[in-house]
Amino acid sequence: MTSYRCPDCGTGSSVESLAWRCPDCRGPWDLDFSAAPVARESLAGRVGSLWRYEEALPLSAPAVSLGEGRTPLVPLTPTVSVKLDFLMPTLSFKDRGAVMLAELARRLAPKRVIADSSGNAGTAVAAYCARAGLDCTVYVPEGTSAKKVEQIRAHGAHLELVTGDREATALAARAAADTPGTFYASHVFNPYFLHGTKTYVYELWEDLGGRLPEAIVVPVGNGTLLLGAAVALAELHAHGLIAERPALIAVQAEAVSPLAAAFHAGAEELLDDSATPARPTLAEGIAIPRPPRARQILRAVRESGGTFLTVTEDQIRAAQLDLAARGLFVESTGVACWAAAGTWTDRTAVVPLCGAGLKTGLAPQVQ
Repeated sequence: MTSYRCPDCGTGSSVESLAWRCPDCRGPWDLDFSAAPVARESLAGRVGSLWRYEEALPLSAPAVSLGEGRTPLVPLTPTVSVKLDFLMPTLSFKDRGAVMLAELARRLAPKRVIADSSGNAGTAVAAYCARAGLDCTVYVPEGTSAKKVEQIRAHGAHLELVTGDREATALAARAAADTPGTFYASHVFNPYFLHGTKTYVYELWEDLGGRLPEAIVVPVGNGTLLLGAAVALAELHAHGLIAERPALIAVQAEAVSPLAAAFHAGAEELLDDSATPARPTLAEGIAIPRPPRARQILRAVRESGGTFLTVTEDQIRAAQLDLAARGLFVESTGVACWAAAGTWTDRTAVVPLCGAGLKTGLAPQVQ
């Protein structure tokens, strides 16, 4: 195993220490890890999961895999394809990162694992901890979708329903994370999660014959898919496996869009909360008012030549119905990028469909 490194002050820590954030800056870790190049011609005959890209992963030979990854890529328009990441073992893209966290925790053998989530990351961590035989507690907001709560419980995890919003839930979990012997399986703070989500881009690169689209469109709350994509693009470019990096187009719900506001204001960090007040949104999975990796997200989008887009609640409802009419039932958070479709018609793009519609049902109409 490699080590953690703070991207802001350079402080390092052993992975075995179970330190979940930088003790000086109190921010998320990066991973001190260098991926080796993946030879596309070597992939034939390898395992049909994200672990086929073993040269690029900080862990190998997993004991907890459920066959995650290698999801279909389906063209929907002449320029836009969708990647069906809701066809994962727990029905969301979060399996890509959760399997890395559970495998790491299995090797470290902590007394307990905790996680916090708006739903999908919690169900994924619960499932993979069950696979690994680890004691797991998941913190979720009290308003979390009933189906996601049921799924977490079904996997045998202890459930902590937190009064308040997603931010209150994160604070409760972080307080518990400081208990000795605890592994905080944070999809936000732990960089192993990002090295799982980066396989999304490796799959695109493989499926498109060693190429990538001109734009990679991702929904952004805490930014775990976007930052994983940025890591993969940097690796593929550094190894000469792609000539140019695609633009990263980040999509937020208009009701909770602190990153979009900061980006368009030209800021390097989030604006004051009063400048971007949050409102209720159907896209619960990306309703994050203060993402801890905000600086990294904003920098990654700018460096790629990309941008931020926002979508309204009416656009989210319409996009969910439109995809369903095309045969794809996706949860309301997962349709956010499709709701923005049409903005980049002048270039090829791939949109992720991140969670199954059965997790939340159809978005309700406001009367």
